[in-house]
Amino acid sequence: MMPKINNKVKNGQRIYSAADLSEQISTAGKEASGTGNMKFAMNGAVTIGTLDGANVEIRDAVGHENFFLFGLSTDEVAQRKAEGYHPSAMYETNPELREAVDLIDSGLFSNGDREVFRPLMESLFNYDEYMLFADYPSYIDCQQRVSENYQDQKEWIRMSILNTARVGRFSSDRSIREYCRVIWNVSPLRIGK
Repeated sequence: MMPKINNKVKNGQRIYSAADLSEQISTAGKEASGTGNMKFAMNGAVTIGTLDGANVEIRDAVGHENFFLFGLSTDEVAQRKAEGYHPSAMYETNPELREAVDLIDSGLFSNGDREVFRPLMESLFNYDEYMLFADYPSYIDCQQRVSENYQDQKEWIRMSILNTARVGRFSSDRSIREYCRVIWNVSPLRIGK
């Protein structure tokens, strides 16, 4: 049985402020990366991510040089799928990927039970909806860049400060004002004089 995870704000305030790196690894075009990555960036975490959802806005705000980009673009995802994406070919041609997947399939992470991850393995080899195999080489290369940058603490701190300084436009005050104006078509109500 999985333990219950408490994602309340009380816990979030500790997690967001303690993170050095925010991993936002959704497939481009899936719009899976939402506002959590904005909270990480506001607290100085540098983002590694794809061009998906809020990642695009964060990257534009903080500067491309302060964001670790990896993976296929939305157009590249569509093109690969249109051409006939074959995830098993990615597995066959990338020894690192093959080794990682084989370890999962071996039962190493499930007390020897090879059936636990069988649905995952079948999904990855036959369909890979989220293009995990396709994004894998780029992700590994990007993680190497992250590691190299993290070794230069002066540079990392500079990036962290710029993340915090440049994402102010994602504040809830600005967001609510914009929602009022653009979406809800309401004006502020003055109370008192």
